[in-house]
Amino acid sequence: MLVRTARRLPLTVLDPRRLRPTLSRSAKQVFWRGAASCASGRRRVSMDPQVTATDPSCTPAESPAGGNGSAATRGAEGPSAVDLLPGETVVREGKAAILFPDANEVFYNPVQEFNRDLTCAVITEFARELMAQRGVKVLVPGEKDRVVVSLSEETNEADVPAAEENGAGEPEVTARVGEKCEKGLRVLEGLAASGLRSVRFALEVPGLQSVTANDFSVKAAALIGRNAQYNGVGHLLQSSCRDASMLMYEMRGKKERYDVIDLDPYGSPAAFLDAAVQAVSEGGLLCVTCTDMAVMAGNNGETCYSKYGSVSIKAKYCHEMALRIILHSLDQRAGVYQRYIQPLLSISADFYIRVFVRVFTGQATVKNSVSKQALVYNCVGCGSFHLQRMGRRMSHGKHMKYSAATGPPVGPDCEHCGQRHQLGGPIWAEAIHDLEFVQKVLAAVSGNPSRFGTSKRIEGMLSMVTEELEDVPLYYTVDSLSSTIHCNTPSLLQFRSALLHAGHKVSLSHACKNGVKTDAPPGVIWDIMRCWEKTNPVKREKLSQTSPAFKILSSEPRLEACFTVREDANPQSRKRHLTRFQENPQAFWGPKARAKTG
Repeated sequence: MLVRTARRLPLTVLDPRRLRPTLSRSAKQVFWRGAASCASGRRRVSMDPQVTATDPSCTPAESPAGGNGSAATRGAEGPSAVDLLPGETVVREGKAAILFPDANEVFYNPVQEFNRDLTCAVITEFARELMAQRGVKVLVPGEKDRVVVSLSEETNEADVPAAEENGAGEPEVTARVGEKCEKGLRVLEGLAASGLRSVRFALEVPGLQSVTANDFSVKAAALIGRNAQYNGVGHLLQSSCRDASMLMYEMRGKKERYDVIDLDPYGSPAAFLDAAVQAVSEGGLLCVTCTDMAVMAGNNGETCYSKYGSVSIKAKYCHEMALRIILHSLDQRAGVYQRYIQPLLSISADFYIRVFVRVFTGQATVKNSVSKQALVYNCVGCGSFHLQRMGRRMSHGKHMKYSAATGPPVGPDCEHCGQRHQLGGPIWAEAIHDLEFVQKVLAAVSGNPSRFGTSKRIEGMLSMVTEELEDVPLYYTVDSLSSTIHCNTPSLLQFRSALLHAGHKVSLSHACKNGVKTDAPPGVIWDIMRCWEKTNPVKREKLSQTSPAFKILSSEPRLEACFTVREDANPQSRKRHLTRFQENPQAFWGPKARAKTG
């Protein structure tokens, strides 16, 4: 019985030097100990996942002439029965059915299903673009045919349909989910835990050549191998028990690099960023999650600097600042190797932040990096903020001239309330989203809503992202502005309308329910609040003469604000009642306890 079971559950570990599967001795020993202890008490379970490699939807497409016109080849091994060990349970998410121990031996957080759904959507769209350049069309179940526009920096022309590109007499080259595509993407999940995310990639993302699910824990690596077999994706998914940084360092060669690297650690990803920016391919996709929000949101600025090279500030815009801190850190580390980043999507959700960036190489472009970073001057009294770019660049014909920035943009004391300034950063001061790419992901998700369990939330989140001002870093909150001068709070529509009437651009922020992004300077914002206070007066006699409220209200506004609600002050995502800010998904939700070592 034991020998038969062992043959059904081979655990393969990726050898990055030869890219051949080898047997992990430590994982093997763990398996035999578990098998011997529970051989008499095993329960037999069905191995029918929701989607397998032998599903009709995963078979290669037939050419009109009757031949196989698919570039993808399916692994020979199909699903087989896997024994459910005592104390294990099956968790289903997306198309995956994952074996989990009841004890906290392997990390799993169900609240992050939105994170995993969004990642599958982003990688699918990235694969669509990259595979189109390689002459392969990816097919997503439930999705209609679409015209694909290339993300390449060299061309903006739309890719022609594969049938026209290959000639009318040649079969269309396609790649489907669950198939191994020889021209496909090589994906690495550096900290895989149970392998849930990697299994979902193999079952839900088309156009993959291989998925490497790595974890330093021997127990986790053994579980990954079992889950790969349980879901019938052993031909795509390889288990690895390595230090994530060392694995990526060994894959820095141009031919060994991964097309997609996903890092979702427990806490900070800082220790893995240097290796990641080297191990991702040219134009490859880097997906990074940070859950150490106490550090990145301003509670421990000194710790933030030691990890990310940036000082965080405890301010109302802390969640967007956290996004810009991790982007700054990625760009700074990439620049060491003459590489630079291009953010595709950056979101703040629940208790974490998540960024998707492409990494390119270019010595000339790397020189622009200094002008993309900025210091933040934040007033401790009224919350007004100013950005100071780290460098300047000016064009002289075909050449660019670089120089140090001049500043600071503020005096020793705040001109509005007389208080001092905090200094934070540097942060990424350029756009944090590629709106064209986000629109494609949004169109794919909204056009195929049954694909993900959190499709409604993804649609709401991405809709808000597309409405954000891409050239305006950080935001104000209406309630904090009102709190500063101790007056009633205007509605978001009234405040946004006042900014529009004053001739300024304005949008909401996906990172904060009451956030307002605007190109209006702080002086205009406080003039609007002064006008609002005149119709909603505060008791001036109760204000301390040294308070920010007294100082601000002592000056007369230089403009006459109009609070009449405008139609364009209400964004489409709000009109359509999309799920923009989800309620707490369950009791005691949030970061879970760290998995047990081993």
